Amino acid sequence: MKLILFDIDGTLIDTAGAGSRSLNFAFWEYFFIENAFAGISMGGKTDIQIIKEGLNKYNLVHNNGIINDIVEVYLKYLKVEMDNDRKHVMAGVCEILDVIGNNGSDCCVGLLTGNIETGARIKLQPFGLNQYFLSGAFGSDDEDRNKLLPFAVKRFESISGMTIDYKDCIIVGDTPRDVYCAKPYGARCIAVATGTYNSESLYDAGADVVMEDLLDTRYFLEAIYLLTEPGRKSEGICRS
Repeated sequence: MKLILFDIDGTLIDTAGAGSRSLNFAFWEYFFIENAFAGISMGGKTDIQIIKEGLNKYNLVHNNGIINDIVEVYLKYLKVEMDNDRKHVMAGVCEILDVIGNNGSDCCVGLLTGNIETGARIKLQPFGLNQYFLSGAFGSDDEDRNKLLPFAVKRFESISGMTIDYKDCIIVGDTPRDVYCAKPYGARCIAVATGTYNSESLYDAGADVVMEDLLDTRYFLEAIYLLTEPGRKSEGICRS
């Protein structure tokens, strides 16, 4: 059995900036700081990491439950900001999920995302994508994205009753951080240049497969089997 773990923002969906706007609105409501996250790169980071960077930028303390309070305000705005006409599912995503979901497939899917779990579900709900992802790992599990894979595997094993080896896990994402969080465990990464990083930067980060998008379902599935077959090479990049 292979476990395919998908990032959300820039990989599965484009929220048209709903997440960043909601964080900015949260800091405005809580601290009266306008456009607080200007200049802070968010790609591939966990929500908690991003919030802490915002607090550090303005020399604000992290204690007394302030992060939890900010998260609650952020989620309030996120529900509103996700109601926009520019959000969309990335091309090819539904086709891949439908194929993997067929009974004949020996692949299962999950999430591995920097979003806190409630935020992740809010983002996926308008597209009907939550039904595909019964388990996963989230930024609410650990603010360090490199520590999330064990959470995803443990949850999947608990739900399915199956045992998954890290080498049979493939992380699909659009940032170098999606690549980095796979490497410590011997997992693999299919990187897609559908976010803010181009193919070259994903290649340089060490992605095992680099795709411009997820439109080529057949290529994607072939890449999964190539990466998880016995005796696979430890290096080598496939690119579409």
